[in-house]
Amino acid sequence: MKSGRKSTSTVIRRNRLVAYTFLLPNIIGFLLFILIPVIASFIMSFTSWNGFGVIEFVGLENYKNLIHDTNFRISFINSILFTLISVPITLFLSILIAIALNRGIRFVKVFRTAVFLPYVTATIAVAAVWQLIFNPSMGPINGTLMKFGIDNPPGWLSSPSWALLSVSVVYIWHSVGYYMILFLAGLQNIPDHLYEAAELDGAGPIAKFFNVTLPMLSPVIFFTMIIGVINSFKVFDLIYVLTGGGPGRSTHVLVYDIYNTAFKQFEYGYASSMAYVLFLLILIFSFIQFRGQKKWVNY
Repeated sequence: MKSGRKSTSTVIRRNRLVAYTFLLPNIIGFLLFILIPVIASFIMSFTSWNGFGVIEFVGLENYKNLIHDTNFRISFINSILFTLISVPITLFLSILIAIALNRGIRFVKVFRTAVFLPYVTATIAVAAVWQLIFNPSMGPINGTLMKFGIDNPPGWLSSPSWALLSVSVVYIWHSVGYYMILFLAGLQNIPDHLYEAAELDGAGPIAKFFNVTLPMLSPVIFFTMIIGVINSFKVFDLIYVLTGGGPGRSTHVLVYDIYNTAFKQFEYGYASSMAYVLFLLILIFSFIQFRGQKKWVNY
């Protein structure tokens, strides 16, 4: 009996050792590249340091300076505007495309691949292609507008009035395929008998959409809203390639401002405080969404 218990405990210890061995690389990576940098940047947000000299503790001075920093205020507003533009439109288009592709149309796999392909394409390549599309003199958009009699079409990426909207268009085009896949998975998990019951009650396509499809998709919608808000606040590479934060500061968003402050102005403490304000902003948005989901999400 004892030998049996010993052998069982030996097997358990061996299995645990194997599990920890496989987990160890991921744990080390998490510690080195996520947890330790997060803690270090939080501590650094209370300091003034240019990367070379002596680290000076300044307390809450960095956070106080952010209140009066015009550049930070512009980046803050631009980030919120970018999120309010891109997230609702992305989710709306994703749902429409997912519903269309879920109806069993011909060549559905081809259309799925075509919609999803931009998401898996390198962001730098996407931005480079859209720079050509938005080109004010040789781009196809302005070329088409000129053919329709518009002599002075907008400079999409060079105009302060249009630049943020243009970047939002590229972001939506690049992201919609990812959310479409999530909604498509949600649609395929809706039981057919719910639609059959709705038909027996005399429900048409619109009534079925609002009374069956949307309620059953609400957990997916909630998840995509959370992910969409987080990803939109993190946007950097598109803006870096397309506009460089310009023209003026019309496309300066928080992550781009953090990058400039840290790696061009070498104010690491101040940049860290900006990063934690961004973290707080995302946390507030997520908290509001989690509180509100109790009223409309059906599990």
